[in-house]
Parts: sequence; structure tokens; C-alpha cells
Amino acid sequence: MTCAVRESGGGWRCAGVRWPREVPELGWSRGGDRRVSVLAYGAGLGFRAVGERHCVGARGNVCPLGAVVPGRSTGGRCAECARLDRAHSVAADTMADDPRTYRVYLAWFGPGMVKVGITGEERGAARLREQGAVAFSWLGRGPLMAARRTEEVLRAALGVPDRIPYAKKRAVRGQLPGPEERAGAVAELYARAAALEGRGWPESLEPLPLEVIDQVGVFGLDRAPDADADADADPAPGRSVREGGTAPGRSVRESAPAPVRAVRELVDGGVVAGRLVAAAGPDLHLAVADGGVVVLDTRLITGWDLTAVTRATGATGAIEVTEVTGSDVRVPLIDIGGGGVQAGLF
Repeated sequence: MTCAVRESGGGWRCAGVRWPREVPELGWSRGGDRRVSVLAYGAGLGFRAVGERHCVGARGNVCPLGAVVPGRSTGGRCAECARLDRAHSVAADTMADDPRTYRVYLAWFGPGMVKVGITGEERGAARLREQGAVAFSWLGRGPLMAARRTEEVLRAALGVPDRIPYAKKRAVRGQLPGPEERAGAVAELYARAAALEGRGWPESLEPLPLEVIDQVGVFGLDRAPDADADADADPAPGRSVREGGTAPGRSVRESAPAPVRAVRELVDGGVVAGRLVAAAGPDLHLAVADGGVVVLDTRLITGWDLTAVTRATGATGAIEVTEVTGSDVRVPLIDIGGGGVQAGLF
């Protein structure tokens, strides 16, 4: 299996990781054109950043200024495009007449990290995969404003946030407890939320039964970095907790080592190369030559012109990474959970 990086010079820029299905995809944009590269665990992935980082625009529209944006920005947008993107989002509460059905979810990211949120029903669990939710359950479904009202009631009554910083999520991702404990945490939160029905819940919100979905297998967090690329074909991803996300009673720590470093930013000429062993939300976990795992937040690579670092060229205009021997990381790194910046050469 291979991962692919678009050929340099064609005007294609990376749009980051997407999760429309239970496998991660890298999006690419060139003006109004869009393409995707499906990623595969166990495959090599490497690229070099070229030139400057440019604003990715808003809502499918190209930035009219072609603005250059900072390398450390996870938004990848200039101030004007960021404002336009936010103004048309569900979170901005500017779409009260939206006729679509929405779902309220309860998500668990690690010990002590739970949140409540809403997503369009037609999107399924894509929003949970985009956020890197390790386990979750649906709570209810209904009109947008009913879902939003329920979200606000639960946040206030249960003391849970509507967002958790990605830095906190990745700090605990390699030290997750076993599937039973993960399921128990979601079930406990569901019970507390369900007990509030009739005390602030809008009548138009239809309750949904508890069903804990564990996504450890979807994210590849139950695989050791040296596992064969095809070894993860046994259990189906996105299974319910009764099918298990890892071996019974086995914690993620026992299955795969915790990543300890993350890419701080890309720079012109900077190289990132390794073997993809896991992915959660926007994060790609890359195994490198020293036996460690480096996390690449793909929100940092949007707007960059990326060129592959290997020699194999496909006939479709993509340069495929068919072999990555060792690793090559030449960008600033930061210790996960620590904050120290490293030189980026190892």
C-alpha cells in the first residue's frame, strides 16, 4: 500500500486530513478543483515544504488576497477568510432556519476529557473522527435549535466543555485505558445526561439509546508501529464496544508506544518523512528511525506546496511514496505535554 503526495509545480496545495469514511484522506485543492489521497496504515509518507504558506480561503473560495499566513497557525487562514468561514458555520448560530436533522453526541477523548456537541445527521460519525474522539455515544436527534439548546443545557448542568484543545488530546492518546473502562466512562456520562430529560431538554429532541462506539481501531491506536501493514485487517473499524477496540482488557499503552514529539511548524525546505502507524482527528502518527513516533498535525500543512521526497512517480500526476527507509524530519519539533522545542534533526 502507498500514500501519495501531489507533484510539485501543479499548483496543488494540501487541504489537510478528512474523515468522510473510516479511513483518513488527504485533501488537495487548486482553485476550485479538489482531489483526495487515501492514506493507509503501514505505508510510507514523506514530503518537503516549498516556498511560503498561503491562506486556504473560506467555504471553498480562494483567498482573494493570496495572503501569506504564519507557519504555526492551525487555522491556515488570513483574518478576513477566517471571519467569513466562522460566519457561515453552525457554531456561529446564524443558521436558525436550517431544515436538516442534527444529532447530539457525548464524546470521550481520554481520562477526564469528555465533551458534548452536535453534528448534522447526514454526516454520521465523520465529525467525531475529525475531532479524534476515542469513544462516543449519540444522545438525541432533532432540529438544529433543539440540538443546540440541549447542548447548552448539558454543558451547564454537567460541567463539560464544548471543545478540548488538541494538545491535551494527543498528550493522553498513547496512555488510554482498556475498552471496558472507555465504555464505562461514556456510559456514565450518558446516564448523567439522560437523567436531565424533562429538565431543560426541548420536547422536539428525540432521545437515542446508549450505544458506545469505540474508535481505537479506526484510528490505528491498537497497532504497534512495527506491525505489518496488513495485520489490521482482522477486526472491522468503527465497531461497537461489544465487539471491542483492542484485545479484551488490553490498554492502548500495551499495544503501541505513546508519541512524545510533535511537529511545531513547517518551514521552506523542511522535510517530514516516516511510516504512518495511526491517525486521529487531524493528527498523523509517523514512526521514525529511532523507534519513536512523531505526531504531525495536518492543520499545519494546509496552504503549503508539498513535494514528495522519494523518486517513484505515478502516471496520474502524483508522486507515490513506495519506500521510506528510515526517516527524515527537518522541521521544528515540540515535546508533547512538555512544551520544549527541539531542533528537528534526529
